[in-house]
Amino acid sequence: MTIISALRNLLALTVTLIVIAVANTASAQSFPTRPIRLIVPFPPGGLNDNVARIVQPYLQEKLGQPVIVENRAGASGIVGSEYVAKAPPDGHTLLVVASSHTVIPATNSKLPYDPDSDLAAVGLLARDPMLFVVNDNVEAKTLQDFVKLAQSQPGKLTYATPGTDSQSHFVTELFSLEAHIKMLEVPYRGGAPSVLSLISGETQFAVLSTQLSAPQIKAGKLRALAWGGDARNPQFPDVPTLKEAGFARVKALQWVGMLAPAKTPPDVIARLNGVLRETLTNPDVMKKLEVQGLTATATTPAAFDQMIDSEIKEWRDVGKQAGIAQR
Repeated sequence: MTIISALRNLLALTVTLIVIAVANTASAQSFPTRPIRLIVPFPPGGLNDNVARIVQPYLQEKLGQPVIVENRAGASGIVGSEYVAKAPPDGHTLLVVASSHTVIPATNSKLPYDPDSDLAAVGLLARDPMLFVVNDNVEAKTLQDFVKLAQSQPGKLTYATPGTDSQSHFVTELFSLEAHIKMLEVPYRGGAPSVLSLISGETQFAVLSTQLSAPQIKAGKLRALAWGGDARNPQFPDVPTLKEAGFARVKALQWVGMLAPAKTPPDVIARLNGVLRETLTNPDVMKKLEVQGLTATATTPAAFDQMIDSEIKEWRDVGKQAGIAQR
């Protein structure tokens, strides 16, 4: 190759890189160019739906375009997740997911999308430590009491979950592994019927969100044995954390976050993440989330992506140890 041809190649490469850089900058500066859809892969009224509707007006104000919450429910969130994974990667179609997003790969071997490579992290929105609760007639005042009760009746006590693909299911199985107990799962179609089964005594135990369980605890229908937060819940200061109860290795933390289709321009992801951070520091947003039992929590895309990858691995390991069959 002559010096002249080498210089020509170098010039062509330089021009290409400049064009790409200018295009990326332009995409971020012009974004968004039309309404943005927040796809919630579950019916209205759930955890991620509530969070999406809390942040929606603030995102709309900051982005200068209509922001629409759209529920695309089905197959434990798979339908909506697949829809976003296959949407144009331009930042106008986003996915608002709950932490069950990282559980689904442990129960489904043939997903129509790859949660690792088909979706890109935008940022975390909120966290919700879970409560370990029992029917008020269960003879257990502490989590250790319940463990002893379950050990004396292996395979006879039942626990309610909002579904087999739920985080509640896997947290309970992780707890069972750590406590060396065996219970029978009774899966329901959503959180509300699982709470009703616990109140009626059809099931004895559950790991549930604060939103679902707190009103029933205050009404004396359920008893809280432990809390999944790092510090005690101000609503229930007498309820110990899992660490205090002797189960520090059990992770019981729900979250809600935002994802975009893979290959969405990095500058667009950065713009969305910046808007999320501003929104989550708004006192009104923080208060509205707090009413739902949630804590506003902002992260970088990289930190959220790392958290997702780590949890997918963790729940897959729990599934294997607990003998949960993949479909």
